[in-house]
Amino acid sequence: MTHRPILRIPGITELPPSGAGMRIGLFGGSFNPVHEGHRLVAEQTLQKLQLDALWVLVTPGNPLKDQSELASLTDRVHATRLVMDHPRIRVTGFEAAHGFTYSWQTIVFLKKTMRDRHFVWIMGADNLVNFHHWERWEDIAAMLPIAVYVRPGSSRRAPASLAATALAKYRVDEADAGRLAMYQAPAWTYLHGLTSSLSSSAIRARQRGKQTK
Repeated sequence: MTHRPILRIPGITELPPSGAGMRIGLFGGSFNPVHEGHRLVAEQTLQKLQLDALWVLVTPGNPLKDQSELASLTDRVHATRLVMDHPRIRVTGFEAAHGFTYSWQTIVFLKKTMRDRHFVWIMGADNLVNFHHWERWEDIAAMLPIAVYVRPGSSRRAPASLAATALAKYRVDEADAGRLAMYQAPAWTYLHGLTSSLSSSAIRARQRGKQTK
């Protein structure tokens, strides 16, 4: 099992408060930088899945992405909190306090320590395209329901992706998304709604361009 060094930062790496029976969405990412598209995914899934809370998990770093331009965890958490200013959205970098590298480690921990909560994993459609490259992706799908939110440029590829095809028989109709948190995994749904064309990689590319002028 791969772990990162433990990093505990007061006000940054604690888990948000929660109670028994709550429906909680888990929306992970580097958020490097956070942007309007992330906020739309969070707010739209909070509503469409009828969640009690949504936890934005700011990761120490994505193993599948270049981390040479990764801002500090503290800076990314603070920035994400400013953008995700909503009473039912909580932003945390708690994975760093446990040395987690992969999403499956986070999910195993939360499922074991909070058995009386109902978690839903949230990802953009662009992540579904590459989901089969994630460490133990099939285990993730077997542990908790998944909500996939439409993203520009991925609306055709995502539903035909390797993971979507493998999990086709477990797909839940979007009309039933409000009950997804109560479904037994594997179960997933594809959500449509407001989108933004912004991307973190494009924003970083623009920033690099300004710095070289």
